[in-house]
Order: sequence, then structure tokens, then C-alpha cells
Amino acid sequence: MAELLTCKIVRPDKLVFEGKVASVVLVTHAGELGVWPLHAAEIVALGKGIMRVTMPASEGGQTVQYACSGGYAEIANNLVLVLADNALALSDVDPDEITALRQEASEQLNEFDDSDSRRAFYRDRVEWYDLLLAHT
Repeated sequence: MAELLTCKIVRPDKLVFEGKVASVVLVTHAGELGVWPLHAAEIVALGKGIMRVTMPASEGGQTVQYACSGGYAEIANNLVLVLADNALALSDVDPDEITALRQEASEQLNEFDDSDSRRAFYRDRVEWYDLLLAHT
């Protein structure tokens, strides 16, 4: 049996995914980072984009895509631990729901003047929803 990675994708409110995988392609601030079994130990800052998780050939070898935004990933001993600010399987995205949430966040954003630090929170939400909508 081929060597596999254990992958865990965690966001603050839940465990998004945990399982054995063939490979993971992370989205970092420096670009994409491919991780296969026996990868060197590393910690990377995550950017915004689509992370790809390839299942083992024994399970069909399909690639599952996850939208990811911010956080860190630790790679060590055939474990990829993703601690993301936001993470969601693209297969779980409901475009109508995300469009409504984006509209609500955009309205909240516009309620604050440019000097109000609360704008950053809503700007991040709008960018997250834009990422999800761009890939559905």
C-alpha cells in the first residue's frame, strides 16, 4: 500500500475535513505548495484561494476543492494540519445563500465610514463571499 498523508482542515468553529489523502495543494502567500508523503517539515501562512485535496487511488483518486482564506498550515510526519480562518468545501457552497450573505456584509460595510476599524471585518467577509462565488 502506498504511503499516505493525514489531512486535517480546521476552522475556528468546526473540523471541516479529516482523513487519509494522497496529496494536498495549499494556497500560500507565496503561491501554491504541493504536499506529498514524506514532505519536509514546514509551517506556511495561507493565502486566499482554492486548496486541492486528492484522495487515495484506492478511494477513486478524486480531487476535492476547498475554499480557504487565511491561517496557517503545519506539515510534519505525513500530517498536513490546516488551521484556516475560513474553509469550506466548494461542494457545500449554496450560491443563493452566499449571494445573500455577501449583500448583507456589503450593506454592513457601507454603514461605517472609512476611518472605522469595523470596516475591515466586513471587507474580509465580502472578499470571502466573492471567492466562494467565483468558484461555484
